[in-house]
Amino acid sequence: MKTINIFVAILAAAAAMTACVGDLNVTPIDPNANTADKVLTSQSALDSYISGVYLGFATSGYYGPNGSASISGLDGGASQYIRGLYHHEELTTDESVCGWNDQTIKNFHYMNWTTDDTFIYAFYSRIFMQVSSANEFIREMNLISADESLKLRYRDEARLLRAIAYYHAIDCFGNVPFATENDVVGETPVQIKRADLFAWLEEELKDIISGNHLPGKSAVQPGHVSMGAARFLLAKLYLNAEVFTGQAKWNECAAVLKDLMADGYSLHTTSAGVYSAYQELFLADNDRCTDEIIFSVQQDGLYTQSYGCTNYIVFASTGGTMNVSQIGISSGWGGLRTTPQFVDKFDTSKDVRYLLYDTEKSSADVAAMPEGTDKEKTAKEAALKNIQKKEIDDIGNFPDGFGFQKFLNMNSDGTPGKALGFVDTDFPMMRYADVLLMAAECQARGASIDGLSAFNQVRSRAGLDPVSQLSLDEILDERARELYQECWRRNDLIRFGKFTSGYT
Repeated sequence: MKTINIFVAILAAAAAMTACVGDLNVTPIDPNANTADKVLTSQSALDSYISGVYLGFATSGYYGPNGSASISGLDGGASQYIRGLYHHEELTTDESVCGWNDQTIKNFHYMNWTTDDTFIYAFYSRIFMQVSSANEFIREMNLISADESLKLRYRDEARLLRAIAYYHAIDCFGNVPFATENDVVGETPVQIKRADLFAWLEEELKDIISGNHLPGKSAVQPGHVSMGAARFLLAKLYLNAEVFTGQAKWNECAAVLKDLMADGYSLHTTSAGVYSAYQELFLADNDRCTDEIIFSVQQDGLYTQSYGCTNYIVFASTGGTMNVSQIGISSGWGGLRTTPQFVDKFDTSKDVRYLLYDTEKSSADVAAMPEGTDKEKTAKEAALKNIQKKEIDDIGNFPDGFGFQKFLNMNSDGTPGKALGFVDTDFPMMRYADVLLMAAECQARGASIDGLSAFNQVRSRAGLDPVSQLSLDEILDERARELYQECWRRNDLIRFGKFTSGYT
């Protein structure tokens, strides 16, 4: 992969950004009067400023869903960060396919990509845009004269957000460009070896955790990272240490997980009544699920709009005979479905996580279509020919392959989100269920941790019977059932040695 020189200063853009919940009304008319050390002195100002770093995970730019994208030359929708992560972590696996003819999008499924692939270039660029954004914020924290404890907290937030981007870099690309706040802005960064980046990330995360400047679960602001998020990322790093460095660190992973399991998080098990407790984690008001969601990328149908993130997941998963009013959107894009091999991993009679749009659901939606007028009769006759089926004969035909209805733009009380054109559903990047499944894997690989009871907690919520012993194959399948569409599948398959062969 060629080096992309996108480590540029973004302070001017960040100072004029739209925050997640409002505008940062700071206009530097006189650069001598309104410098960063004079403006960034309060928590509200720092909140607005760091929102630019968070916003890099949530949108394509600061001004609308497809306008003024942060990286020139790339489509603002297709190049959004979480959308790029989905392309790499899901479309390359048995979990998800996309039927569009957009440039090289099908190459992910066929595993036939090159270094010139537009979608790979876009995600690669997004990762290092995030690194650049975080670096600039950290530089400013070293210059301002705000309360020291406040500065340290926000600095460590940015350090952790940068670590998340570098984690995706080490996972998807291996040897990558590397720069921190100490490097000169504008210079082409040197490439770092994958093992060296692992070592840097390990020390960086350990330092963030030991510094104890980030808030705990009960004190974290909505949408901000916490101490739990730092521990989660370090656990993920250790979980994949053998892939990244050749040396396993299962005991180190288990030790971090034990601390995280004592942080106060739990599985979300209480349902409001309309949807299962599991599905409530993926609804328009999933920001209320702070019992389980450790860190999420926030979305708002009115104020944080993009054609990526969960907007992409919800809209691209909708099409065919689906009833959009039950999804909370205006219309579907008809792209994402799953494979028959993935469907077979579920006990469809018991598992509440089976939220796939199958032949039965498709037939029921068609049967419910009105047919009082000639136009309605014609529409229903056409729909009958497009009932969703399990097998994929033509990847470009949306009815081929069961659809996804896990992420919805519906609130837990059954009402739709604020807008039908953009979703309110946050993307849960870190969940406690994943913590429990990591614990199970560590035990199965020889670490000292009670992973069996953790594993059975996940199964119990899903409506499945407990197991008496752990097997790696069953853990991999349980991770698939629990975490699908959450951008972990490729990472898991590689760690289990089944990315290119051996899984069904």
